[in-house]
Amino acid sequence: MGFNNWNAFGCDVNETLIKETADALVSTGLANAGYRYVNIDDCWSLRDRGSDGRLVPDPVKFPSGIKGVADYVHTKGLRLGIYGDAGTKTCAGYPGSLGHEIVDAQTWADWGVDYLKYDNCNNQSDGTREDFVRRYTAMRHALDRTGRPIVYAMCEWGQSQPWEWAASIADLWRTGGDIGDNWPSLRSIIAQNATLAPFASKGHWNDPDMMEIGNGGMTGIEYRTHMSMWAVMAAPLLIGTDVRTASPETLAILGNRDIIAIDQDRLGIQGAIVSDDGGLMVLDKPLANGDHAIALYNSTDALATVGVPASATGLRRADAYRLQDVWTGEVRQAKNTIAAAVPAHGTVVYRVRPQHNAITVPPAVTVGAAMATVVPGPDGATLTTTVTNHGLGTIRDVRVAATAPAGWTVTASSSTTRRSLATNASLQTTWQIRAPEGTPAGHYPITVTATYRWGTRHRTATASSELVSTVVTAPADGRRHLSSVSPVRSTNARGPVEPDQSNGGDAPGDGALITVAGRLYTRGLGTTAPSEILYYLGGRCATLVTDVGVDDESVSTLPSTFTVYADDVAVAASGDVRSGEAPRTLTADLTGATWLRLVTAGSGAAPDGTTINNHTDWAAPVLTCGTAGPADPVLPTEQTVFSFETGTDDFTIANTADGGSVVQSEAFHTDGTHGLQVTTPSGGNWFGRTLATPLDLSGRTRLKFDVRTAATGTSGEIAVQIGDSFTWCQGGRWAWTNPNSSRTVTADFAELGCSGDVAMNPADIRAVWVFLNGGEVYIDNVRAE
Repeated sequence: MGFNNWNAFGCDVNETLIKETADALVSTGLANAGYRYVNIDDCWSLRDRGSDGRLVPDPVKFPSGIKGVADYVHTKGLRLGIYGDAGTKTCAGYPGSLGHEIVDAQTWADWGVDYLKYDNCNNQSDGTREDFVRRYTAMRHALDRTGRPIVYAMCEWGQSQPWEWAASIADLWRTGGDIGDNWPSLRSIIAQNATLAPFASKGHWNDPDMMEIGNGGMTGIEYRTHMSMWAVMAAPLLIGTDVRTASPETLAILGNRDIIAIDQDRLGIQGAIVSDDGGLMVLDKPLANGDHAIALYNSTDALATVGVPASATGLRRADAYRLQDVWTGEVRQAKNTIAAAVPAHGTVVYRVRPQHNAITVPPAVTVGAAMATVVPGPDGATLTTTVTNHGLGTIRDVRVAATAPAGWTVTASSSTTRRSLATNASLQTTWQIRAPEGTPAGHYPITVTATYRWGTRHRTATASSELVSTVVTAPADGRRHLSSVSPVRSTNARGPVEPDQSNGGDAPGDGALITVAGRLYTRGLGTTAPSEILYYLGGRCATLVTDVGVDDESVSTLPSTFTVYADDVAVAASGDVRSGEAPRTLTADLTGATWLRLVTAGSGAAPDGTTINNHTDWAAPVLTCGTAGPADPVLPTEQTVFSFETGTDDFTIANTADGGSVVQSEAFHTDGTHGLQVTTPSGGNWFGRTLATPLDLSGRTRLKFDVRTAATGTSGEIAVQIGDSFTWCQGGRWAWTNPNSSRTVTADFAELGCSGDVAMNPADIRAVWVFLNGGEVYIDNVRAE
């Protein structure tokens, strides 16, 4: 348990941050709750080793050196962690430890380091498991040789299935790629790590990565799921947000002693999957005092009742069971089913044990609800609610009510009461929900509450759930890129449907530019077959025109198919399409259709029995609605700033002393026939230029450019200078792109932080810059949207 700076700060790490974080861990009570390690990630050293071959802390970032910081952290009763890499360079281009294991381990030990995160970039590997074992074992031996106890955290991203071999080498090992501060990333990591319970044991942990709780990309429900599932999976708890400024809600999640106790239980058992069906998962984690932690996890996008028979868990048989909700503290009893109505993306964790004299404890009652999408107006939508008594004993005078937002109408069309409900009996009620005309598209809460009496004293109790309803409205007039229209729902064989890039894998944003038979597209929808995407049209749209094809990422010979449905009628179909074949153009007549559905198929079994899912692309899909005609511009429109069609557009280097060069090139282009080849120095540089006249981008919201990387990838950022003082405004992200791939790097104007508290002004841009590193890099089409 502890802290790592990377998720919140990236390379922006320094002595002040680490010391102030140590102070904050103590002052907030998090240290007392168990968060003891303060871990420094990448970018802490100089770019070159010292004359003695040792790593050198950056004297600007760490004027006291790492030893001075370690000494300070130790005075707080805490421990210090450091970052290294099992390659020639770290992921950010600083010296790696491959071939320097003994001297680096001793250096860290001499400084008083207590924890090592050991990464996997620039590893010079042949890709075999034997190489991974050799490289990571070399550091294990080097750490042992120092005689200092140092926690060893392998970070090879799960590439060689370390859970199968790393227990004799490391204390913990990463089981997948880097986490992102978004729901699709969290969901995919849970799905991967939860299956690995058999490989964890006391002192040897599956590591699903550092936590994102508090960084702002997810909801409170999703962050509680993050903490809940990490705890039940017996994962390391490494805070990845700024503890110094964390909100009360963030501190309450991170500091929940009950959930921490489950994570840190001395048995050290990772919770095992009891059931996993349709996005609803139940995990069971035995605890040292005989209790079991039961996690009821809902990865779907709707409220769902998640449950499991007690007999399917490791709980011993009993007449009833005591359920303590570790987030609310509420205690209930259940006869033979452990269940809860769990919100979308939510998790309920119960600490469960047999309950004696159960009738003295309130029964567990779930309130489930399901509802179709809502179209504003008189038709409305049907809501179905289900109240179920899971407790031992009958509940009486059961009543259910539903509450919608102000201005909505809620009308019951079946009974809302029941005189009694025995154990496992339910009251189901149907309602008609209507949203007024003009209600904007979005998500709206509907609360369902059941009241009832229980026990011999006929005490009154309530149970409630919140359903998030979806209001849909038809697209406005115009021709628009379909990737800019929000779907009602989507399903995909792997990860999320990706707007304007291919579907690279499980994590969001892990794809490249859509590429079909060598043709690049900056607009489209990347999917992995089988997939389905649903849009509400409301009878207002006329046509969809789109290219389709199997992305060049797919290497299988399996065919894929693309079908466009208007309501339930197929109005355009591709037939079989294979990898390497030129894109095909589909034109679909959508006249009068309420719903648009895009479906791809194309999966099969490989010779080794594994499943192959083709990467299927809807490339440059354009939807025409209302009064729009073929001559109208496609929205959102883009304004080219630099095209590189006639040369380098006078691109230069911001920090000339650091080096780099630019030249026009035909090797990569997404607009026209030319782009720019950039040779970057070690550590990177800013490339761009001061403009001859100020650029007015009023009405635009973001800047973008397309990039193709070489073998080491690049980190893409965007900056502008504004006003007479040429104030520098820079994107705050370290947007790492994959090696040997292409993608679009985007920075919203709202994300550009300006020096001196100056406000970003898109109307007065004096210079535009892009940050690149990684050797030879190609860019094109710097533009505003």
